[in-house]
Amino acid sequence: QVQLVESGGGLVQAGDSLRLSCVASASTYAMGWFRQAPGKEREFVAAISWNDGSTFYAEVVKGRFTISRDNAKNTVYLQMNRLKPEDTAVYYCAANPRITVYSDKYNYWGQGTQVTVSS
Repeated sequence: QVQLVESGGGLVQAGDSLRLSCVASASTYAMGWFRQAPGKEREFVAAISWNDGSTFYAEVVKGRFTISRDNAKNTVYLQMNRLKPEDTAVYYCAANPRITVYSDKYNYWGQGTQVTVSS
């Protein structure tokens, strides 16, 4: 079993930045970030492999968000720049043995952290 704990969410204005963190109980897993906005389905944001640095990004966040990890700290980060009101959602981190963009393939999930972007 892998336990995940997200943090770093908050209330910001459009154009601001936030960095989300997710601390895991193990490091040898691919990690992904997903989000769910009010009235919408959960959607993929970004993912990173555990060993070779491969990354995937949703098209709507390319150039603004960066996923990274520190395996020594069992932590994955999501740096979010130039935030938009459309980014408002609960953000979840997830872990899986293999990198994937599909939420239903991830085995472990955190509790989520709220990101609210005002205009």
